[in-house]
Amino acid sequence: MNLSQMRTRVRQDLHDQDSNNYRWTDAELDRHIDHAVKDVSLVMPVEAKSTLTTSADSRELSLASLDGLIAVEAAEYPTGQYPPSYIPFNLWGSTLSLLVDNVPVADEEVNIYYGKLHTLDGSISTIPVHLEDLVATGAAAYAALEWASFATNRVNLGGATAWRDYLTWGQDRLSAFAQGLAQYSRKNALRARRLYRPYEPKPSQTTDWGPP
Repeated sequence: MNLSQMRTRVRQDLHDQDSNNYRWTDAELDRHIDHAVKDVSLVMPVEAKSTLTTSADSRELSLASLDGLIAVEAAEYPTGQYPPSYIPFNLWGSTLSLLVDNVPVADEEVNIYYGKLHTLDGSISTIPVHLEDLVATGAAAYAALEWASFATNRVNLGGATAWRDYLTWGQDRLSAFAQGLAQYSRKNALRARRLYRPYEPKPSQTTDWGPP
């Protein structure tokens, strides 16, 4: 399903199918669809892999080239081993630090496994089929709530309570969207999402660092 098809589905949910008198413009619906896609991405991101190269005498890698990055799941170094060599790492901003004893030399490969934002445009969609309805639900909810907010205390052809009807409907749809996100979030939590956890120092058995 591309963006145009998703927009059509959202219009169906909103009963906004009169092309001569649309209540929402395409640009407005696209913005709400993008909002819902980002929400879904945070729960079920695209699983991606990129190969970065090291700099001489540095354990740090820039992640700036990883578009739509949400979370790093694992760093593999050195590459090409079996089983794969997943190493501990630290993240600070867009910099990943390899926690290895030996400092890498220049141009060594490091495989980065990460989750990133979904894409939904005129030709490409990374949204799984089973999540398309959820995206449509979220987008319709955001559109209805925005219109209800805009129409409050304004005269409109739908009657004096039209804004309240959209508000109630939008809140109901938003609740369903939140429940769907929570459901998939729980399913995602059951997976072995992190192949190697980022480095966290173990508590000292001999040193009392005092209260935090």
